[in-house]
Amino acid sequence: MTAARLTAEERGRIASGLADGLGYAEIARALDRPTSTVSREVARNGGRRGYRAEHAQHATAWRARRGAASPVEPPSFPDSHGRDPAAVRDYADRFAAMMVRAGLPRMAARVLAWLVTTDSGGLTAAELVGRLQVSPASVSKAVAYLEGLEVVEREALGRRERYFIDDDVWLRAWLASARTNATWADTARDGARVLDPGTPAGARLARMSRFFATVTDDMTASPGATVRDDAVTVLATLAVADPAAVDRVAGSLGWEQDRVDAVRELLRQRTP
Repeated sequence: MTAARLTAEERGRIASGLADGLGYAEIARALDRPTSTVSREVARNGGRRGYRAEHAQHATAWRARRGAASPVEPPSFPDSHGRDPAAVRDYADRFAAMMVRAGLPRMAARVLAWLVTTDSGGLTAAELVGRLQVSPASVSKAVAYLEGLEVVEREALGRRERYFIDDDVWLRAWLASARTNATWADTARDGARVLDPGTPAGARLARMSRFFATVTDDMTASPGATVRDDAVTVLATLAVADPAAVDRVAGSLGWEQDRVDAVRELLRQRTP
């Protein structure tokens, strides 16, 4: 079969194959298509869990109309450094699909993937529209969502806006995740008390509380951890942040001042 666009029937067969748990290669063989064609199709249209044949068909038609109405961005980007643009775009699609599987909305995942894979770490709304081939409203909505997660910031450039991720974005995401897990643990603990741990539902919530409490301790270091363990945690965050991150970490994790001072002293001793 030639490299023509996928038909609505083929997209329906892809959706059926995914629902049956088939792999990309198996679906591709049934369609007599390259495996990469199927994997890109799924990645661009919601990933394994979110793929819908009808939605994919409409989205492809919309992109085709948009391409006919206005010129598409050239295949190379100002910060490409000689990279293969197709390979970069394919990786950004796969990265976004991974984040969608982890629970991030599809458009937010696509915007974040492009920001992460751009050397400058920042793009204007127009640049994102060009790379993603979507409407400005879609980009704006996705950026607002990511701002709520504190992983994207914006700056004004005259009448335009530029969206970017900074060096401690992963530190903030890590701390936010730790706080979320602690909230899960506290809420489940309250539920166990309300429902009585001696009942099946109460026991289930008690186990849930212990699980999330353990995850939180693993992420933030439990109260009984040694100063050396604390230092390892701080050093890990400093790898992606600046020295002032120590204060932010200490405040977010609720460390006592003597614990912070002990960590600073250990870090001072290790610094040449």
